[in-house]
Amino acid sequence: MEQVVVAWIGGADIDKGLCNETGPIDSTLKKYADKFSAAYFLYNYKDKDVKGYLDWLKNSHPLPINDQFVGLTSPQDFGEIYKAADKLLSDIQEKHPKAAITLQITPGTPAMQAVWILLGKTKYSSVQYLQSSAEQGVYETSIPFEISAEFQSGRLQGLAHSNVPSHAAFDDIITQNKHMQELKQRATVLAQHDVPVLITGASGTGKELFATAIHNASSLSEKEMQVVNCGAIPPELIDSTLFGHKKGAFTGAASDQQGVFEAANGSSLFLDEFGELPLEAQVRLLRVLQEGKITRVGETKPRDVNVRIICATNKDLAKAIAEGDFREDLFYRVAVGTIQLPPISERKGDLSLLAKTLLKSICQQLNIEDKKISPKANNLILSHDWPGNVRELNSTLLRASLWSQSKSISEADLINSMFTQSSDSSDIMSHDLSQPIDLKELTGRLEEHYVRLAWQKTAGQKKKAAELLGMKNYQNFDKRLKDYGIK
Repeated sequence: MEQVVVAWIGGADIDKGLCNETGPIDSTLKKYADKFSAAYFLYNYKDKDVKGYLDWLKNSHPLPINDQFVGLTSPQDFGEIYKAADKLLSDIQEKHPKAAITLQITPGTPAMQAVWILLGKTKYSSVQYLQSSAEQGVYETSIPFEISAEFQSGRLQGLAHSNVPSHAAFDDIITQNKHMQELKQRATVLAQHDVPVLITGASGTGKELFATAIHNASSLSEKEMQVVNCGAIPPELIDSTLFGHKKGAFTGAASDQQGVFEAANGSSLFLDEFGELPLEAQVRLLRVLQEGKITRVGETKPRDVNVRIICATNKDLAKAIAEGDFREDLFYRVAVGTIQLPPISERKGDLSLLAKTLLKSICQQLNIEDKKISPKANNLILSHDWPGNVRELNSTLLRASLWSQSKSISEADLINSMFTQSSDSSDIMSHDLSQPIDLKELTGRLEEHYVRLAWQKTAGQKKKAAELLGMKNYQNFDKRLKDYGIK
């Protein structure tokens, strides 16, 4: 039977190929040189960046290699990825009606991998899957879950058209930002299907809020979601916390105790700070996710568990994988449905809305009369970076509410309530020039930091701010404000 292999071209493929090294696609074609009669690859790179790699790949392998550029707005855009992947598989079926299709799901972004799996579990149910890792090489893999047939009647197409209304469970996520609204819609789709979810984003961006909403919008909502902070578990208690223990299994084990997996049986388990798990714990967690069985510490008999996994991390897991600190196979196991949350500084139109909503809630919690945010205080909110995101904004408004003696939060109230973070000069000064640097970008970052700091310290008084920075006239400072979009 004719067999065809399909994949996205990933950055690792290009980087290794241009160095005459083996990446996921090259290693796949080498291992199955006699199996595949044709290969089809999608890519989202500029032709100048991928041409050399494609030439090298085609010269290295005799089978016909078909490549196609896809102009994605973002390599994480589920809708655009879905359209491109679905069209390619449909075209292949039309051109090779009797061919067996194999999807190499390792290359590309988590969103690309998730769409391959969703399409393979619904519209193209006869496909096979390949994965690859540095430790195991290329290997066939099965995806141990099923997706209901309602996907085939149009729900999956909602990814392509962004027409899925967000569930009421997501109402607590306050936004009017288009990108955040799209994320709420995608999370609604994920909530309807029992697939693992990985939520990434900086601290304070709302990862647990999204996890809770996904659970509450799912069919498992009648049972409470279990939550565990992986970064807070002592290493010696990780197995006991996750899988439970038998009485006497270790010092202090005074009674039989179930772990969070058993507690979450038939429900959702939220693994916060997922990226903090040590490697040895990652191996055991992967086995549980693959087999659906746990074994308590001190026991030998496994127990069946049926748990929907939702993970969250603020770590760059791709970087951790490259550095050997995180298992690639575990990453692909949980990164089926991915939600990447932006910092609030990138949520255009949301800062004022968030501030007003948070302040109203704070006043209710403190049982005080509702306060408002003055125009100058609001301008300061809009100009601040908020590195701590929603959490920092909330705590700043809480302090300002406690200290303000009027019905309105003034600019001075806000300045006195903000923590000033010094710039990390060691980060800027630590480049060893083993790779080219953008000197203009580095000096611009440093200048912007102190322009913002001077602006805040002087409560927006340009002349005083200019003096703090050693500028002889405030017009130069005014130009910097415009350059950096500070209002």
